[in-house]
Amino acid sequence: MPKHELPQGFPPRLLREEAMVEACRVRDFSVIFQLAKRAGFYPARLARCVELTPSAVGEIIKGNREINNISVVERVADGLRIPGHMLGLACRDWEADNDAVAVQVASSEVDPFGCLADTGPDDEPTDPQFVAALIESQLPQHYKSSNFFGARHTIPAVVQHAQTITSLLERGSSGAPREALLQTGGRVAEFIGWLYQDLGDFRRAALWSDRAMEWAQEAADDHMQSYILFRKSNQATARASADRAIGLAKAAQRLPGLTPQIEALAAQQEAQGYALMGNPKAALARFDEARALVTEPAQAVPATGLDTSYCTPAYIEMQRANCWIDLGKPQQAIELFEGHLEALPQVYRNDRGVYLARLGRAYVRAGELERGAEAATKSLGIVRHTGSARTFGVLSAVADSVAGERRLPAVAAFLEHFAMVRDRFAA
Repeated sequence: MPKHELPQGFPPRLLREEAMVEACRVRDFSVIFQLAKRAGFYPARLARCVELTPSAVGEIIKGNREINNISVVERVADGLRIPGHMLGLACRDWEADNDAVAVQVASSEVDPFGCLADTGPDDEPTDPQFVAALIESQLPQHYKSSNFFGARHTIPAVVQHAQTITSLLERGSSGAPREALLQTGGRVAEFIGWLYQDLGDFRRAALWSDRAMEWAQEAADDHMQSYILFRKSNQATARASADRAIGLAKAAQRLPGLTPQIEALAAQQEAQGYALMGNPKAALARFDEARALVTEPAQAVPATGLDTSYCTPAYIEMQRANCWIDLGKPQQAIELFEGHLEALPQVYRNDRGVYLARLGRAYVRAGELERGAEAATKSLGIVRHTGSARTFGVLSAVADSVAGERRLPAVAAFLEHFAMVRDRFAA
């Protein structure tokens, strides 16, 4: 709705209540809507503000319906005037304009930890290096959590980390403390970019990647800069921009002294760009180089703080498998997926979902519709929990390909389950 039509929203006092803060943190919209009723938003008005039907609002209040779609979350934030940071979103347009808005970092006016904001001269001094180390120590668990539970569950906590780092940087940290904040901030911002990419929000993904690059460049962190270029190349591939994907992947490989894993990630990303172009010779050559980089005996490499442990020979081969589909060789893709999927660690549930969806697509391309539907149905069982738009996009392509084959039991079952998950995404 236009800015001038926005309602007054929640009273500031209610926004600060512990129940409201916690409900927003975990995105419990049943509680949020109940609190909205307390603030005078009767159901019909509430429905208009958040652009849902009154019946949908009633189901949400009862706890019989969830809100998972990021665009609906944004409508709730805008309609009820809930500051973006409380729901793990960027600053909203109606909030005060500042530099943080332009880079999708919520205003540091409200601090997520309740102890770092500029509340007065009597605040106890905060050690930036301690905070940076604390956030850094939590990142591995966030990585695992996002891959198992899904990006939308992780974003609020990690955005709070970015807010904290932004607040401390704006206080004028210098020297070693500032460098520690910048290095940790680069990893946090890059990770948030990936989380938004998995949810299909490429605008926010790009903005967070840009913020990560700014911090990494100021910190002179070459490994991080290369990794962000790899990630931006991955974003270009996801949007079928082959030239941009190749150019960014090449740029990622130009920085000196890279670890074999970072070089391999950039090389396989370049290969994906060539596959998009329909150039199998160049694509396969770069995949071979990437695999060789991570297959060679381990060498002493500098500590980077980056988690590239997922870049294994199996990872490279499953990226190659996806490209075989686009190159018109689905049987090769099937063999690679089937050969490596079982060995995928349990924590990589989100990745398993996308690989199963791609396996389903490969089977359908090979004319094995029922086996494709079976793999896609397994993927649906994962995506309904993780909310991965990356996976759902592949499943949509599978559904379109088999839509006319409901006579096959496995296909009919897949399409039925797909429709239910699609409705959840839409709602």
